[in-house]
Amino acid sequence: MKNPASMIDKYFLEDLFYGSSDLVIQEVQWTIGKGFVCYFTTLVDTVETAKQIELMRSRSEQALKNWGTTAISTVQTFNQEQLIESICSGMTLLIFPEMNIQIQLSTQQFTARSPDEPIGETTVRGSHEGFVESLEQNLYMIRKRLAIPDLVIRTVKMGKENNSYATYIYIDSLADPDVVLEAANRLKNIPGEYALGSGQMEDYLEDTVYSPFPQLLNTERPDRVVENLLEGKIAFLIDHSPTVLIGPVTFFSFFQSPDDYNARPIVGTFYRLLRLGGLAMAVLLPAFYIAVVSYHFEILPNDISQKVKLTVNDLPYRPIIEALFLELFIELIREASLRLPTPIGPTIGIGGGLVIGDAVVNAGLVSNIMIVVVAITAISSYVIPSPEMNMSIRIIRFPFMIMATLFGFFGMSIMALLLYIHLLNLSSLKQPYFSPLIPFDASRLWVVFLRLPFFRHHPQQKTFSFFRRGRK
Repeated sequence: MKNPASMIDKYFLEDLFYGSSDLVIQEVQWTIGKGFVCYFTTLVDTVETAKQIELMRSRSEQALKNWGTTAISTVQTFNQEQLIESICSGMTLLIFPEMNIQIQLSTQQFTARSPDEPIGETTVRGSHEGFVESLEQNLYMIRKRLAIPDLVIRTVKMGKENNSYATYIYIDSLADPDVVLEAANRLKNIPGEYALGSGQMEDYLEDTVYSPFPQLLNTERPDRVVENLLEGKIAFLIDHSPTVLIGPVTFFSFFQSPDDYNARPIVGTFYRLLRLGGLAMAVLLPAFYIAVVSYHFEILPNDISQKVKLTVNDLPYRPIIEALFLELFIELIREASLRLPTPIGPTIGIGGGLVIGDAVVNAGLVSNIMIVVVAITAISSYVIPSPEMNMSIRIIRFPFMIMATLFGFFGMSIMALLLYIHLLNLSSLKQPYFSPLIPFDASRLWVVFLRLPFFRHHPQQKTFSFFRRGRK
């Protein structure tokens, strides 16, 4: 589609956009000749459009030609694709076909909501600003926090016929050039004809899309993006989405919270260790209970063992059925509370859990101990800061429960080994996902578990130093 712009007339545009009601095509008769103005009322600032058109009216033919060739300095010859894309981007086209004059007026209407704090990433202390659906405003929030010359912002068009643009950001003196090149190539190779969201873009950027574990960190907080950029990582932004993708990351990146760096070192360390403990309970506790009541009663003290046997013997089915019933019930409550309106969602979740939980115990369908186990498991999963990792952990516990039913502790060990092998084979932008454990690096391992005072280490000597390079 390389026809010159002079082939575009108002009838062509009307047919192309199916006569949309928000499309304005207005003929103009100026001293230099006859032309037309084209724009979408839903995308342009009509006041600014009228002002710029009135300014153009007083110019001579040669001045308009010069203006047209400099309207977009990076394009020497305007073709139909470029002009149509400009209309869909909120620009106003001023075209005089007989004189081959094409002018693009920057009249976009920029509207965005206020940068409120993300609902899923609230913090007690620190910044309460969040990204919005405007790419320009999101870049502004990053730029104002990183006022340095080597902050590099690159924009890539995704797909040959896609009007959506993605931007990747990195600090040139810190980011690994091989990782930057890999990220740029993956963005350029994204196909598609329609605008993509951050979720679809993540599928193309991840190394192993069928893994249950996320390989890119999602966030809507500018301060978290800046913190990761200073660690040598790359941030991916897409227009019309407040979610920013960050990579390369490791498995342990998903258990760090912005509150860690706003709290005192001892407090930050305590909660970081608490999250890792919550991870272990969220994955292993239901399977551990099933293995104990099915195969390993002998590890319990006699008094506790007798009480557990009494509750289990009264049930009409095996512990795995009891556990699956409660776990799926918890997932239903969680999903329902998310879909219901905000004022009543949490109330329904809490009330439904209490009422139905008490009813199933009184009916003899589940045991009191299993209620406690499932409740502790659900609470433990909530301490994981990343929603994506939270969902992955909730799914992973089911294979552990099945293996515990079949083989007891031996089955749990097999499942843990398979999970460990899977994590070792994962990578994020071709960087090891399970670092600093594999490959092992003791100098960086302490950052996973401890939050030391900032004066104890330089900002450029953090966990992900192997993602960075020094300026030569």
